[in-house]
Amino acid sequence: MLNKITNATYYLLNDDTKERPALGLVCGDDYSLVIDAGNSSKHAQDFIKQMKLMNVPPVKYVVITHGHWDHFLGMNEFEDAIVIVNHLTDQILHKWRSVSFHDDDLHKLVDAMMVSEKHLQIIADEIPKRESFNLQCPDLVFQESLKIDLGNKVCMLETITSTHTDDSTIVYVPDDNVLFLGDSAYGATTRSLFHYKQDHLIPMIEEIQKYDAKYFILGHESICDQEEMNVYWNELLSTNQVTTSPFMDEATNSFISTFKREPNQHETIFLQAFVNDQILRKR
Repeated sequence: MLNKITNATYYLLNDDTKERPALGLVCGDDYSLVIDAGNSSKHAQDFIKQMKLMNVPPVKYVVITHGHWDHFLGMNEFEDAIVIVNHLTDQILHKWRSVSFHDDDLHKLVDAMMVSEKHLQIIADEIPKRESFNLQCPDLVFQESLKIDLGNKVCMLETITSTHTDDSTIVYVPDDNVLFLGDSAYGATTRSLFHYKQDHLIPMIEEIQKYDAKYFILGHESICDQEEMNVYWNELLSTNQVTTSPFMDEATNSFISTFKREPNQHETIFLQAFVNDQILRKR
């Protein structure tokens, strides 16, 4: 069942057991827009089934927030929709269109570091008829921003600076004060190290906070309100501020000295992530 945010905005909750991110839906008077296409044919089909039960306006647009497999491998299921990506995501999807999903070739996705070993079985289970599966081309590619009118319901698309990927698109619905963030506010894993890009953090937060949003939908979380997001931003900013070396003990001691307390569980994770970023930058 789709979760209601406002009368015009909904989302399907993420399912981490199947590496399924949250999918969004915005409904206007004339058309609907979907945010992310799902990690597979089955994921997309489950979402479409829920939309049909709600009798929403026809889906005219599907926006892919970034070029990670779990957000776009279901796009072929939206046959009549216009699939929208930014120009950087388009470059990533171009590589995927040459991929073979045959059993004998799936391991090549891991070899090319396009997916992890643990996610390979999910793709195998969730995409039937893989021998004939070929990812379709996006229909509309934009550069920095795009405005879409669904019929008395406007959606604003923007490519933003992100600590997760270089191709992150967010979708803002101004009438409803809802912001679909995809995975843009998360960290990334590089050379087996989870990290937040320190030089991207403040620009990202500033670009997100310029929107008057009350509700935030992230790819692998439940809905967050403004207060919850502010806690998240403050924890990231405070831990980023004190991390200036590739050593966890130095970052922790700097945090304690600056804020006169021990870091909480989330802050400890963020400290390690920023330390990892220092390590990666010095390699």
